[in-house]
Amino acid sequence: MQDRRDFPQQGFGMFQTVILISMVIASPLFAEEWRTAQPHYPWSFPQDHWARTEYKTEWWYFTGHLETATGQKFGYQFTFFRVGLMPQKSELNSEWATNQLIMGHAAISNLNDTTHVFSEVLYRTTPLLGGFGVFPDTLIAWSRGPTGTAKKWTLQWNGVAFDFSMADNAQDMAFELQTYPQKPLILQGPNGYSRKGKSDNAASQYYSFTRLKTQGKLTVGGETAVVTGASWMDKEFGSNQLGDHQTGWDWFSLQLNDGRDVMLYILRDSTGATDYARGTWSDAEGRVHHLSRGDFDVRATTYWKSPNTHAQYPTTWQVQINGQVWQVIAMMANQENRGSRIERLFYWEGAVSVRDLDGKQVGKGYVELTGYGTGMRPGI
Repeated sequence: MQDRRDFPQQGFGMFQTVILISMVIASPLFAEEWRTAQPHYPWSFPQDHWARTEYKTEWWYFTGHLETATGQKFGYQFTFFRVGLMPQKSELNSEWATNQLIMGHAAISNLNDTTHVFSEVLYRTTPLLGGFGVFPDTLIAWSRGPTGTAKKWTLQWNGVAFDFSMADNAQDMAFELQTYPQKPLILQGPNGYSRKGKSDNAASQYYSFTRLKTQGKLTVGGETAVVTGASWMDKEFGSNQLGDHQTGWDWFSLQLNDGRDVMLYILRDSTGATDYARGTWSDAEGRVHHLSRGDFDVRATTYWKSPNTHAQYPTTWQVQINGQVWQVIAMMANQENRGSRIERLFYWEGAVSVRDLDGKQVGKGYVELTGYGTGMRPGI
């Protein structure tokens, strides 16, 4: 097995980026003072939608498919991250002193003309730059927009689900979206304890709203339109990074036309082989079934090479779960997010369709691919 240092151009995804920031900035003296994910976490909703600052890393993640009244189709992503720098608040008497950062990512895939735009923010949590609300305030998280954009990025609780907004004047993109649950919240993994490796410490607390009715406004390419559609929401928090031998993951969220929803994640080692994999599927009524590695198989069949980063990503997969087989196909190849705030940040986050073996569309979804780059072998 090759050492990870052999891959200096490797792209970081969202999870790796959060961990990288906290590793670089946080003092190792505090490493054992963060809370870790536990199998018997006492969930409390809606309080657990707000920040859990006793954990080192946390994110609120939304993806979805939107459509205008005239049939224009878009995919979108919106994510807020909380990055803990140290467990305690700083004793410095300054409004600039902080023990955490807020990072935001947003993207729009225009599925009509195959253009993809990405925006990012990264700030320390201070009264002027960004922060996290405290239950029962409706505001969960907020930050200033990118340089040159006056509008803030916000995430709020609307009483049943989430409203969120972002804008980036330089990228000519914005959205304001409201969501409403169509299925109950589900816990990913037994009691929301989501293992990411063989060690008990390699885990997060993880839950999802797999179907959120979505409406609002979207701006891209100088045009603003009213949109409707469906979204998927994930929330994870924990204090443990990927293992040294794990270099990235492939993550799938699939919403099938028959009401079933599927989540799969496959963590890869430095050879590109599967190191750890788990999943869930929920039926139309929201009943959850946990999937172990032997319950499903994912095989990439076609690839796309980025002209900007030269990373080669899979864009078509054959997915088999308990004997049922689908084709998962990227709706457009170039859905790579490339950051500028953090060196070497790039990953693929894209809208996909789900088809049966006869080619009939039976669902939609989103796929995230991290850790692909020069020297990495694509595939699973």
